[in-house]
Amino acid sequence: MHDNFNNTIDSGLANPAEPEVGEMPTNDHSLDDLENVNKTGTTTVGLATAEGVIIATDMRASLGGRFVSNKNVQKVEQIHDTAALTLVGSVGGAQSFISSLRAEANLYEARRGEPMSINALATLAGNFARGGPFFAIHPILGGVDEEGHHVYSIDPAGGVVADDYTVTGSGMQIAYGVLEQEYEEGLSNEEGKTIAARSVKSAVERDTGSGNGVFLAEITTDGVDIRGHKDFDDVI
Repeated sequence: MHDNFNNTIDSGLANPAEPEVGEMPTNDHSLDDLENVNKTGTTTVGLATAEGVIIATDMRASLGGRFVSNKNVQKVEQIHDTAALTLVGSVGGAQSFISSLRAEANLYEARRGEPMSINALATLAGNFARGGPFFAIHPILGGVDEEGHHVYSIDPAGGVVADDYTVTGSGMQIAYGVLEQEYEEGLSNEEGKTIAARSVKSAVERDTGSGNGVFLAEITTDGVDIRGHKDFDDVI
């Protein structure tokens, strides 16, 4: 029995005593190839409130930032019972990133019988961004767990930064100006949605990569609620 076990290892076959590990997807696209794919351009905002987390994004996708290819892109997706992630960068890369992260979160819960903590989810997202073929994504992760209400930005090199509020995407400088003026601790979710929507609207006025409305995700202990609004006046 012992000899057979060693033979299995030496032959290169799977070792039944070790965990089965999947492989990250790969491709051979160059950075120049990205000039001809759908990109979100984007303004995405995440902020923590007294009641949970609010994420806001615009709705526009473009080809290289020069042509509007879609006016109704949902750039925030639920990836966990009480967490959501934004799409920033190439649409395909961001979608692949979200699918991979959602699958890992579901697998963790199935194996352990409890949801992954938001801190662990953020660490996993950083590892994926660092090692995967996702092409310069820069998402925001927002979530709620027993430890509190969390907002993280995940940079293209896999850096994970926690903050009370953050912005990513081509309209970030404009949106940050609104947040710096209006964000404060202890906001309600309704107040947070208004401020986040104002930040996106401000960016939309000047950033050609952002536009066409706003998606708002409200994250609480009850789950994730995502709604789209073509008219900013509905939420401001």
